[in-house]
Order: sequence, then structure tokens, then C-alpha cells
Amino acid sequence: MFQAFDNPGPDRPLARAQWMALLARAPLGLLESALHEQATSPARWLRAPETGLMMVQGRAGGTGERFNLGEVSVTRCALRVANPSDAGDATVGVAYVLGRSHRQVQLAALADALLQDPAQQPVLDAQLLEPIRAYLRHTQAERQARAASTKVDFFTVARESGSDNEEEAE
Repeated sequence: MFQAFDNPGPDRPLARAQWMALLARAPLGLLESALHEQATSPARWLRAPETGLMMVQGRAGGTGERFNLGEVSVTRCALRVANPSDAGDATVGVAYVLGRSHRQVQLAALADALLQDPAQQPVLDAQLLEPIRAYLRHTQAERQARAASTKVDFFTVARESGSDNEEEAE
């Protein structure tokens, strides 16, 4: 689930693709709590939130030929936010989110626009992106723990059955 952009190394600047990937997977509650002050800032819609379908592809075994797996609901939007550090400049924020939550995609696009301002980026990284990273790490650890609880150690079973056969042979 995690890609290289989820864990930026020390002294490595955050790239837009990295934070957009995090914002796309962020739950609505985290976005709401981190952006409650900025959510009221004036923004002009370039593309209002709209929901559509997108084809998802898969690979057999992760390495085989691609095949169409099915369609998923995706919501997207684009907005323009006045940049507080530059009085005349405006920044465009874009977001795509799985599902149908118009509020979630609006907040993700707002966060994208605000993160493009170098003055706000360190604050938003600490208040927004770090909690998202922690949330994603926690959900991945839970998923791995659930999967590990169903693991069967076939080597042990084979070894035990093999030792019984050797005793019978003697």
C-alpha cells in the first residue's frame, strides 16, 4: 500500500505529488480538523466537485498482464485560492478522491493549494500531513496484523508430518 512518497527521508523537500497522494487517502475527519480555519477562505471554483466512474486495472500476481478489474467512484474538483503571502497571486488546488464525498475532495483541493505556498507548507506539514501519515501507518499495521493472524506455517506442518514418517520407517 505504501509507496516511496509516503516516507520522505530527512532533508528531502516535499513534492506536490507526494502530498497529493496523501491527501487523496486522507479521511474526512483529519482534513476537517486540520483545515477548519482555512476552510472559510474565499475560493473560486474552476471545477466544482463532481463524481464519476474510473476503470481500475489489476495484474495477476502483481506482475502479469493487466486486466480491467472494474469501476470505482471518483470525485474530483479544482479551485483557485488567493495566496495570503502574495496579495495579487492565486494558487490552483486540484484533488481526486475515491468515493462520493464532495466535502472531502474540496478540502483536499484546498490543502493542495495552501501547501503550494512555501510560507504555509511547514505548518501544514506538521498539522495535516504528519497526522495523515500516522493514520495510514496505523491502518496498514492493523491490516497486516489481521492478515498475520490467518497465516498458516506449512513448513512446520510438513516437518512434523515428515518426522512421523521417518520413525515409522525405522
